[in-house]
Amino acid sequence: MIFERKMMGNDNLSIGALAKQVQCTVPTIRYYEEIGLLPHATRAANGRRYYGDADYKRLLFIKRCRDFGFPIEQVRNLVSLFENGDRACVEVRDLAQEHLNAVRTKIAEFRQLEVSLAAFVESCDAACCGGTAKDCTIIEDLSSTTSLSGTGCGGGASMGVPEDNPGFVSLKRG
Repeated sequence: MIFERKMMGNDNLSIGALAKQVQCTVPTIRYYEEIGLLPHATRAANGRRYYGDADYKRLLFIKRCRDFGFPIEQVRNLVSLFENGDRACVEVRDLAQEHLNAVRTKIAEFRQLEVSLAAFVESCDAACCGGTAKDCTIIEDLSSTTSLSGTGCGGGASMGVPEDNPGFVSLKRG
């Protein structure tokens, strides 16, 4: 396995100790149990949860998947592949490729957002910076849903959001 084994042979870890070793929170562990990513822990007579080495490995794997931004459903699929090592590696690769494509799409969206925000700031610097908030062209543009006349931030920026744009405003100089 590729994991460091900090827990060797310890099958009596409390939920708090497990959380500390994996560097996550107790509520996160409970949530993963609730949604079925992590099996429910063995409980002692006093009702306390106890976890073993297999739980540690699985939780660490889940945490690493989440650290890389995999959505829960992809983590669920990756956990299945992790636990069933006889399945094809290409299944893992395809999930990683799907996630990589989504990350690249988000990066492109953030770059467009950066361009839009920079245009806001640049236009404000040129038009109204130093004035009052009620006269701020950024406030004016953010409250508008139509194209502006060229006097506001962005110098005629189109503030309509196209259907294929997931929530980011595209500013176009007129």
